[in-house]
Amino acid sequence: MRALLVEDDTVLGGAMARALGAAGFRVRHVTSGAEALAAVRESEPDVVLLDMGLPDRDGIGVCRGIREVSRVPILAVTGRGAVEARVSGLRNGADDYIVKPFLVEELLARIDAVLRRTRGLGVAPAVVAGDVEIDLARRAVTVAGAEVGLARKEFDLLAALARREGAVVARDELLDEVWGTSDPSARRTLEAHVALVRSKLGRPEVIVTARGVGYRLGR
Repeated sequence: MRALLVEDDTVLGGAMARALGAAGFRVRHVTSGAEALAAVRESEPDVVLLDMGLPDRDGIGVCRGIREVSRVPILAVTGRGAVEARVSGLRNGADDYIVKPFLVEELLARIDAVLRRTRGLGVAPAVVAGDVEIDLARRAVTVAGAEVGLARKEFDLLAALARREGAVVARDELLDEVWGTSDPSARRTLEAHVALVRSKLGRPEVIVTARGVGYRLGR
């Protein structure tokens, strides 16, 4: 699960990022509303933790901006006395809120609750490319109705392309999302997995190479 943490307090943000990482989340930490909107457009996360008191723009405006391009679950993070901000956040796209200061256990419980309520809204439950169906919720792939077994990283690679609905995904972005690295030497691993997925599906056209850039899901 990928969490986008939007928090300008570096001490609090660092603590939250460590807690989320320990709970199994892959965390991207940004410190401004502009960075948050860019991050959602570049690579949609599974959940957004949004500080409502950002230095460059109002948290409500950031909520609205995210909702214009995504249905990703948003957990608003507010100060104890900011009742109006909490209400406005919920009315303008946030799915829930948590009040500072909070315990890590409460933060994780809030995230779990908002994901349960909104699961399946951010992305289509299944993506179809020709006779290949990629079920993102079940982590299953079928070809002409027959299920094909993929290894974890093979499915993660295919799912990363499926979530972009045919858009080209850069090699470095795929390496970061699937393997958690941007090391250029890992590109051979990516190429090997692309070849494996094409071979196992028996549909080489399902992953299209964009020369010099990356890959996209075929249609």
